[in-house]
Amino acid sequence: MKNVVLFCLALAVAFTACKNDSADTTAEKNVTTLNADKTLPNANNNTAQKVADAIPADTVNVAKMTFTEQVFDYGTVKAGGSVEHTFKFKNTGVAPLIIESAKSTCGCTVPQYPKEPIAPGESGEIAVKFNTKGKSGRQRKPVNITANTWPKLTTVHIDGTVEKAEEEATATNK
Repeated sequence: MKNVVLFCLALAVAFTACKNDSADTTAEKNVTTLNADKTLPNANNNTAQKVADAIPADTVNVAKMTFTEQVFDYGTVKAGGSVEHTFKFKNTGVAPLIIESAKSTCGCTVPQYPKEPIAPGESGEIAVKFNTKGKSGRQRKPVNITANTWPKLTTVHIDGTVEKAEEEATATNK
């Protein structure tokens, strides 16, 4: 009887030890998957992966755009003309600044940006032209700049009020 009890006890210890080994192996696989994929195991969407991919390995030793102004207020203008402004910036980072794109949310605002790399400590300009034709009221137009900075997206705005042109105002009042 003693032998049967000892045998059962030994068998229970052996099964418990095997179960712990497989649990450790599963945990190691999950950690390996997490490190390899930069995402959570069993994630049901790509959000975690996109966030992981968006974070560069080094967020310190990158280019950095420092603007003299983030918003240009052009005040009040009559509709039909255009507003032009040049945003000046300096690369205050430690790597050459490479601007990939500069875009606005509509075709009425057109930015022009330098295509060549800007060395650390050097300055650059982004010229923005806003066409007020067909616009009225307060207008706040963003210019989204994508570059090798952290974060990748920097936004500047032109802001002001567009009054209807006299011929538009007269036609509306008739």
